[in-house]
Amino acid sequence: MTNAPPPPSTAAQSARTILTRLHEVMAARTNAQGKLNQVVGIIGECLDSEVCSIYLLREGALELYATRGLKQEAVHVTRLGLGEGLVGMIADQIETLNLDEAAAHPDFSYRPETGEELFHSFAGVPIIRRERAVGVLCVQHSDPRRYDDIEIETLQTVAMVLSELISNADLVDTAARTDAAAADQSAQRLNGQKLVDGMGAGVAVFHQPRITIEHTVADDTEAERHRVYAAFDKMREQIDRMASSADFGVGGEHEEVIETYKMFAYDEGWSRRINEAIDSGLTAEAAIERVQQRTRMRMRQIDDPLLRDRMHDLEDLSNRLIRIVSGQMGTAAQMGGLRQDSILIARNLGPAELLEYDRRRLKGVVLEEGSLTAHVIIVARAMGVPVMGRVSDVRASIREGDLLLLDSAAGTVHVRPTQAVQDAFDAKLEVSQKRRANLAALRDLPAVTKDGVPIELMINAGLREDIAALDLTGARGIGLFRTEFQFLVSATLPSRDRQQRLYRDVLDAAGDRPVIFRTVDIGGDKALPYMNVGDSALEENPAMGWRALRLALEREGLLKVQARALMEAAAGRTLNVMFPMVSEPWEYEAARALFVAQRAWLASHNKKLPVAIRYGAMLEVPGLLETLDLMLPHLDFLSVGTNDLTQFLFAADRAHPRLAERYDWLSPTVMRYLARVVRTVSGSKVALGVCGEMGGRPLEAMALLGVGIERLSITPAGVGPVKAMIRSLDLGALRADMPAILAQPSSNPRGQYQDWAQQHQVDLGD
Repeated sequence: MTNAPPPPSTAAQSARTILTRLHEVMAARTNAQGKLNQVVGIIGECLDSEVCSIYLLREGALELYATRGLKQEAVHVTRLGLGEGLVGMIADQIETLNLDEAAAHPDFSYRPETGEELFHSFAGVPIIRRERAVGVLCVQHSDPRRYDDIEIETLQTVAMVLSELISNADLVDTAARTDAAAADQSAQRLNGQKLVDGMGAGVAVFHQPRITIEHTVADDTEAERHRVYAAFDKMREQIDRMASSADFGVGGEHEEVIETYKMFAYDEGWSRRINEAIDSGLTAEAAIERVQQRTRMRMRQIDDPLLRDRMHDLEDLSNRLIRIVSGQMGTAAQMGGLRQDSILIARNLGPAELLEYDRRRLKGVVLEEGSLTAHVIIVARAMGVPVMGRVSDVRASIREGDLLLLDSAAGTVHVRPTQAVQDAFDAKLEVSQKRRANLAALRDLPAVTKDGVPIELMINAGLREDIAALDLTGARGIGLFRTEFQFLVSATLPSRDRQQRLYRDVLDAAGDRPVIFRTVDIGGDKALPYMNVGDSALEENPAMGWRALRLALEREGLLKVQARALMEAAAGRTLNVMFPMVSEPWEYEAARALFVAQRAWLASHNKKLPVAIRYGAMLEVPGLLETLDLMLPHLDFLSVGTNDLTQFLFAADRAHPRLAERYDWLSPTVMRYLARVVRTVSGSKVALGVCGEMGGRPLEAMALLGVGIERLSITPAGVGPVKAMIRSLDLGALRADMPAILAQPSSNPRGQYQDWAQQHQVDLGD
C-alpha cells in the first residue's frame, strides 16, 4: 500500500459528509428511535431522495422502524418476512438492489399503508452484523431513475455505521442469532457438496472466530490510514514467507496458486479501495470490512465459478488483514495449532490459511461455502485432505471439540455420531481405501471397453499446475484449457509475452499429448475490472449476453494478441484452438480468418510457427445444430459444452438454487439432442467430443458413449471412475439398446440407465 494516498474521491467526500453528521447523531443523548428518525432525514436530504427508510429484523421479520417520505403510521406496523418483497429479498440474499422501476421487479410487494405507490425508483442495501443482515436501508424517488454508484456506495457505508448504532442500542434481533441448536447433544447428520473426495474423522476445530467491528467512525483519518499501511506490510511479509516455505509435496506444480494469492496481496486496486473507504471517515477495520462486504455482494452476483473463487481468495486476504489491524491473530493454526486429529470448520478458506495447518493432524475440512474450482480446493487436493462445502449453519449444529465423521463422497458429515454410525463409517473407510488403490492401478491401462472400443479420455484445465494431473491420471491429453483464467486473476490485461509463457509452459509440460486451447471466454458475468465492455455489466442475463466469441470478435485486438501468443508458444508443434459460444457459422469463420491472418503476419516477420493448426468450436448454443452441416467442412473438431448447453436447452440458469438440480442431464431432451449431434457429425472428418461436467460422472459418461460419443474431456478426479466404467462396459450391447431407451424413455430416465448398468454389471463406483 503506497504511502501517498490519492485525494479523496467524490464518493468518499459525500460519505464523509454524511458520516460526520451521523457521528453527531450517535454521540447525542437521544434514544435509539430518535436517532434513527434523524438518520433517515440526513440520508434523504444528502442524497436528495424523497424517501429514506430503515427496516430492522425483529422477531424474524423486517419491521419498518423509521422513515422519511412514507406514511408515519406505517412505522412499526409494516412487516416483511425474509425473502418477501424487495426489502425481504435484500436481507435474505444480502444483496444490493438498484431499480428505476421498483414495481416492475418480480419480487415487488405492495404495502398500501406506506403510500409507496407514489414512488418509482428504489435502491436498498443490507445492514450487516456478524455476517448476517439485521436490517435494510433503502431510498425511493418519484421519478424513475437508477441511483448512481456514488450514492449506492454512500448507502453501503452508512449501513455499516447503522449496524454499530443498532447493536449499541440493543436493537439487533436476538432471535436471528439464537444458537439453541448448538446446545443439542444428540447425533446429527449434515449434508453438503463434495469438493475433494475422501473420508476423515476428527474433532471439530473452528478456523477463526469472527472479528466484530465495534467502532466504525474514525476520529483521525490519517492515523487510521497508517494503521492500514502497517497491516499491509505485515500481511505481505507473512505471504512472502509462506510462499518461500510452502511445500505442496508434488514438485511445486501448485506454485501459481500462491503466486496469484501474492498478486492480490500486492494489488494496488484493492488497497486504493480501502484508502477511499478511510477517506469517507471509516476506521481501518471498518474500511477493510466495507470493501469486503462489497466483495461478498459481487461474489453473489457472479455466475462464473473461476472469477467467484478468485474473489474468495481476496476475501481470505481481507480476513487476514482485518485480524492484523485489530491485533487479533486468532485462527486455530495461529493459536496453538491442531492438538489431535481434527476436522476444520470454516465459512471459507484461502490456500495460504489451509497451509498453516499441520497436515498430519488435519483429516478434513467442512466449509459453509466453497466450490470445486477454488484455489483452496486445488491445494487441499494436493495435500490429500477431503473437503465438503455448502454446509449451511454449521455453527448452529457443531460445537468446538465435537467428534465428526466426514464422508465427502457421500456429501455428509456426522456430528456426535452413535457407535453404530462409527462402526459403519470405519467399514466404509476400509472399502474406500481399497477402491482408491484399485483406481490408481488403472492409471496406465487403456480406456477400452470390454468389446474393444477405445475411448479418448482427456482432462479439463485452467491452471499451469493442472498439467500434473495428466501423469497422475494417465489421461490422453487436455481437451479443454480455459485461457480466460489468466485474464480473470490478473490486475491488468495480460501481455502477449505473459500469455505466451503460460501457453508454452503448458505445452512443454504436456509433451507429446494434445492440448486444446479455448480462446478467452470473458464478458457478461465474467467482467474484468480493467476492461470496459460498455453496458454488459448491466445485463439481466449475462450468460446469454455480450461474452466469449461475441466480445472477442468485437475486440479484435484482444483476440489478435492471443492468436499470436498461442502460435508462437506452439512453434514447431501442432496447435489446437477452439472457439467458445459459437452461435452461427459466420462467427466461427470470422474467428478462424483472424487466426489465419495472424499466422500470415507472423510468417512475414520470420517468426517460428506451429507445424499445423487444428481449429474447433464449442457447441453450447442449441441453435448451432441447425447449421452445423455448413460448418463441418471447415472444422477439425467439435466439443459439446454440456454445462451451458443444458441451461440453454431448458432456459434454466444453472446457478439458480431452485433450478440447479431440476433438469437432469439424462433426460430425453438432452440425450435426444446429443444423438442428433452425433448423427449430424457422423461421416465427416470432424472429431466429436464432450467437455463438461456431464462426462465426468460414470453413469452420464456411459449414456454419452451409448449415443456415439467417444471422446470425453473431464475433471481429473473423474478420470479413474470413468475409466473403470469404460473397462467394464459392453458398448455394443448398450448401443443396441439405446434406440429403444431414447424412443420410449421412462418417467425416471436416470433410473432407467442405472437399471441397465446393474443388469450388465457396469462398474459405476457406487
